[in-house]
Amino acid sequence: MRTKEPSPLRRKILLRMVSHSELRKLFYSADAVCFDVDSTVIREEGIDELAKVCGVEDAVSEMTRRAMGGSVPFKAALTERLALIRPSREQVQRLIAEHPPHLTPGIRKLVSRLQEQNVQVFLISGGFRSIVEHVASKLNIPSTNVFANRLKFYFNGEYAGFDEMQPTAESGGKGKVIKLLKEKFHFKKIVMIGDGATDMEACPPADIFIGFGGNVIRQQVKDNAEWYITDFVELLGELEE
Repeated sequence: MRTKEPSPLRRKILLRMVSHSELRKLFYSADAVCFDVDSTVIREEGIDELAKVCGVEDAVSEMTRRAMGGSVPFKAALTERLALIRPSREQVQRLIAEHPPHLTPGIRKLVSRLQEQNVQVFLISGGFRSIVEHVASKLNIPSTNVFANRLKFYFNGEYAGFDEMQPTAESGGKGKVIKLLKEKFHFKKIVMIGDGATDMEACPPADIFIGFGGNVIRQQVKDNAEWYITDFVELLGELEE
């Protein structure tokens, strides 16, 4: 007797059930875990916070929403937003001093636990290195494990653009960084964790992608990530089992 083929939806559910078990094993045995920063490791979007300091918050936050949803090429969105903000060196320093980023609950413990298990932790961000390095120092992540965009300033401190040669300045840049890490350190399994489309696009070359919705839910990521969490406690549980 011929067995009835499962429907496409049922097949998809079965595949996800099988793959989720495999995903958990991959996470547990990873050599390296890469985190996005804005709205993942920290609660805010750094570029939106910088826009607040510079008085152009509303226009920039709408551009950020479109960029994170994947509807605008990342480099175009970054260029457009920075052209509006035009942050000076003094304004960037004031943001860090007066409105430092807030770590997402659970991230400090998760990073610490990964490091205790000799897992390399990296921050890969489309945000700005000066802000991301400040976050990295709070988590005991060395600056050599930080990949982010660099703002450029004139000698008087005025905004002079950004380093367009950084891989994180482009769509697909996070994937380029992960490919580089694999080639340089010979990592066998790399996990990418983040809230946005640019994070999801980094898998492959990342071996698994974990979508994070603890600060903001991007519907495209929630719908398409094979593993989606809203609290880092879930990943801590995986490491402690």
